[in-house]
Amino acid sequence: MRRRLYEITGRALLYGCAAVTASLLLFFIGYILFRGIGGISWRFLSTAESVINGTVGILPAIKNTVFIIVVSLMVSLPLGVGAAVYLTEYARNRRFVAAIEFASETLAGIPSIIYALVGVIIFCTALKLQKTLLAGSLTLVIMILPTIIRSTQESLKTVPQSYREGALGLGSGKWHMIRTVVLPSSVDGIVTGCILAVGRVVGESAVLMYTAGMSMAMQSFSLDRVAGASGATLTVALYHYAKENADFSVAFSIATILLILTVIINFSASFLGRKLKRS
Repeated sequence: MRRRLYEITGRALLYGCAAVTASLLLFFIGYILFRGIGGISWRFLSTAESVINGTVGILPAIKNTVFIIVVSLMVSLPLGVGAAVYLTEYARNRRFVAAIEFASETLAGIPSIIYALVGVIIFCTALKLQKTLLAGSLTLVIMILPTIIRSTQESLKTVPQSYREGALGLGSGKWHMIRTVVLPSSVDGIVTGCILAVGRVVGESAVLMYTAGMSMAMQSFSLDRVAGASGATLTVALYHYAKENADFSVAFSIATILLILTVIINFSASFLGRKLKRS
C-alpha cells in the first residue's frame, strides 16, 4: 500500500512539473504574440528605420541575422563535427581526450560577455576587422563550437559498436565506415547540436553589440560589403528599441519575429535531419 502511494505521488509530481513547464511556455508564447503580432506588417518587414520617411523597419536586422547564422554555421559545423569524429573515432590517448572534453565543457559555460571582450581583442583589434558582422560571426563561432562538439560526440557514442565492426569486416576502410555508417546513424545528434547553436546565435546580444555594432542602416546586399559592414541583428534591434527608445510595441513585434524564426529553423533542421537519415 505504501509503495503504491509513493508511486502515485511520484507520478503526480512528474505530471505537475510537466504541466507547469508547458504552461510557462504557452504563457510566454501567447503573451509575446498578443503584444507583438499586431505590429507586424509588410512595411515593417521590408523597410529600414528612417526618421526622414517616418518608417520603422527591420529589414537590415533580418538580413544581418541571416548572415550571422549562415557564416557561424558554415565555419563551426565542419570544425565541430570533425573534432567530435576525431575525439570519438581516432584519438587513443584518453588523457588527451579527457582534457579536450574538459576544455569544451568549460568553454560552453563561459559567460557571453567574456566572449565579447575576446572577440574585440582578437578579431576587431588584432586582426583589424573592426566592428563588423564578420567579426561578430567569428566570435560566435568560438562560442557555439563547444555545443556542436559535445552534442555530436555524444551522438557518435550512441552508435552501436557492432555497426563499426560489421562495416570493417566487410572490407570498408576507417574513413569510409565513418562516412557511410557512423555519421548517418548519428545525424539526429548533429542536427540537435545545430539547433542549439542556432538558438544561441539568434538570441545573443552582448557579443554582437561589442563586435558587430548596433547600426540599423541598410547595407548593400553584396556578400563582401555585408561582411565588412557594422549592423544590428534582430536581438540587438530589440534591445535598441526596448532600452534606448523605450518603444515596447516595436520590441514585442521583433520578439514575435524572433519566435517565428526560431520555430522555422527548428522545424527545418528536424525535417532535414529526418531526410538525411532516410537517405
